[in-house]
Amino acid sequence: MPSFAHLTEEFFRTLPFFWKPLLLTFELTIASVIVGSIIGLFVALMKVSKIRVAAIIANVYIMVIRGTPLIVQIFVLYFGFYKVIDLGQFWSAALALAIHSGAYIAEIFRGSIQSIDKGQMEAGLSLGMSGRQTMRRIILPQALKRSIPPLGNQFILSLKESSLAAFIAMDELFSLARRLSAETFDEMTYFLIVAFYYLVVVMIFTYVVHLMEKRLAKGDA
Repeated sequence: MPSFAHLTEEFFRTLPFFWKPLLLTFELTIASVIVGSIIGLFVALMKVSKIRVAAIIANVYIMVIRGTPLIVQIFVLYFGFYKVIDLGQFWSAALALAIHSGAYIAEIFRGSIQSIDKGQMEAGLSLGMSGRQTMRRIILPQALKRSIPPLGNQFILSLKESSLAAFIAMDELFSLARRLSAETFDEMTYFLIVAFYYLVVVMIFTYVVHLMEKRLAKGDA
């Protein structure tokens, strides 16, 4: 086990090397979260739809994605599709993370939508709005508010899962820690350092989600 003094020394020595991988990890997480949220909302609407085929497709997607490992999905996108279209390392990882998280986000949105009282849909229809208008103007805004806490947890999971991009040679945080470990044979030091980076970033994300929850709670009050 490395000493605290050695960890501190290596942390500050390698600090310039970790800035770019840290930024890449942020970019990867944000891209996957945005695309994953779009996928999740679309799939959730398919699942609650009265169109049976759409609901079946949504259920199959969720079952397949939740039933297979994320690392396999990354490899399929990166190695399986490169002959048809070269997605590159970043978008292979980002889309795999988005597709993976989209299945979980879909269930979050679906639960939030179905938690809204059915009378509100009936009220919207009675005011002359169509079903789509009622969903867009009345149901979805309330459902999105209710989904913020579980979505925050899912975003944090996506951040941590971004470390799997190291296995397609992306130069993100975990990949740099592996390379430094291989060069110095001091695995524990660099894995502890990268764990600290992930912890700090997760704490920042958690704080931002907490602020959003408080602001929404004030708005409801």
